[in-house]
Amino acid sequence: MTSFNSADWAPRALAALRIVAGVLFLAHGVIKLFGFPEGAQPGQVENLLSLMGIGAIIELVTGALIVLGLFVRPAAFLASGTMAVAYWMFHAPSSPYPAVNGGDAAILFCFVFLYLAAAGGGAWQLKKGG
Repeated sequence: MTSFNSADWAPRALAALRIVAGVLFLAHGVIKLFGFPEGAQPGQVENLLSLMGIGAIIELVTGALIVLGLFVRPAAFLASGTMAVAYWMFHAPSSPYPAVNGGDAAILFCFVFLYLAAAGGGAWQLKKGG
């Protein structure tokens, strides 16, 4: 029987975190850019040049790059900063408590992407070393 070596699985676990976080982030961009699925909040943005529109484009592009494992470090760094801005500009002003202001996902995305920017994308990347 072979022994379990966690070091062998760490790159795969990191890749799983990268892929799941990227898909969820990409889904937020799809909602804002295309209004899909219908009824999802905040819905489709009317102006792509607004802060929300630019944020949606960043979510879609960086989410896709992160899922695919292309330019993971810079994409994750940009995504992390976008979520920090989103939290402080749109969530924090309504309440200091993330569970009340709805910003808990923004905080979690911010720090997951900051970790990916530092650690890289793990296994299963289209561009190694990213």
